[in-house]
Amino acid sequence: MSDPREAGDRAVMTEIVLPGVVEPAGLQVRQQPVPAPGPGQVLLVMEASGVSFAEQQMRRGKYYDQPPYPFTPGYDVVGTVAAVGTGGDTSLVGRRFAVLTKTGGWASHLLVPAAELVEVPAGVDAAEAETLVVNGITAVQMLHRVAHVKAGQTVLVLGANGGVGSTLVQLARRAGARVIGTASARHQETVRELGAIPVDYRTPDLTAEVRAIAPDGVDAVFDHIGGEGIVASFGLLAPGGTLVSYGTASTRDAEGSSKLPVLKLIARLQLWNALPNGKSAHFFNIWAGKRRAEAFQARLAADLTEVLGLLAEGEIRPQVAARLPLSKAADAMSLAESSTVTGKVVLIPDVTRDGHGGSDIKHG
Repeated sequence: MSDPREAGDRAVMTEIVLPGVVEPAGLQVRQQPVPAPGPGQVLLVMEASGVSFAEQQMRRGKYYDQPPYPFTPGYDVVGTVAAVGTGGDTSLVGRRFAVLTKTGGWASHLLVPAAELVEVPAGVDAAEAETLVVNGITAVQMLHRVAHVKAGQTVLVLGANGGVGSTLVQLARRAGARVIGTASARHQETVRELGAIPVDYRTPDLTAEVRAIAPDGVDAVFDHIGGEGIVASFGLLAPGGTLVSYGTASTRDAEGSSKLPVLKLIARLQLWNALPNGKSAHFFNIWAGKRRAEAFQARLAADLTEVLGLLAEGEIRPQVAARLPLSKAADAMSLAESSTVTGKVVLIPDVTRDGHGGSDIKHG
């Protein structure tokens, strides 16, 4: 095993700790020794880690199966392998990979299983690749493994300017589907540029607006909002259509159990599936099938490799809303929750003595 301190080029790592239910400013920046990888592990030096809706829920104590506090958030990460554990494949050192972590990604160094690495194509920017890890896997699996969207169909994407939404729009258009995308007025031009027909989600009668575009209903709805609005989403389906629910954003700030809104939503979807109308409703969980680890990882790797390949070929436009240094995670969280940006906020390494690092923000 190589020395992880030498490989990481520093003896101390930085990590962001979520100590409990706090405002973004309550996130803590801590330092500790760089860990050594064990058998089957690699030491990854973070180059980019995203701020997703999951972390926003975790800081509120509202994510369905988050670990007990304190812990380091970070649902996904792109980085370079600096060291491998005893008996590991030393050819991995120096290569860039993406990993779906669920937690732990907001750290300058982290240990991950070597079996979960997915290589990032050469020449692809780390932050741009990062926007397509959890978002890309989610989008491609919902689109093709759940809804089976085909050319000529019409789909509705709620939150089409968001991280998952903007990816869904592009993948659906690439599949030959017509896309209607909801967004606020300030983000509609971006949604249009991505290839969707924009609709203002604040319109008094969203159903009527969508029906004006698709009088017979849509073939699929991708809904991250949940709550009572899910009824309208299901009602917009054409016969044989598919509703894919993948979040409960409408209950983000609600008091009470983090699990109850999800369980109520799943129960409602199951009830609808029992109706004899030819429509179907699904709750998408990216971790479904995790118990069959080998098959789960093979599916995840195949889907992520596909999306990253499209990025490398210029077939997908990455939506990097902002790049902020890891130590500014609190600012990154606040920005991600502000609804003022398009795409995904990405954490990058702090500025080092050689001048690498920094920040960049693109408002939508």
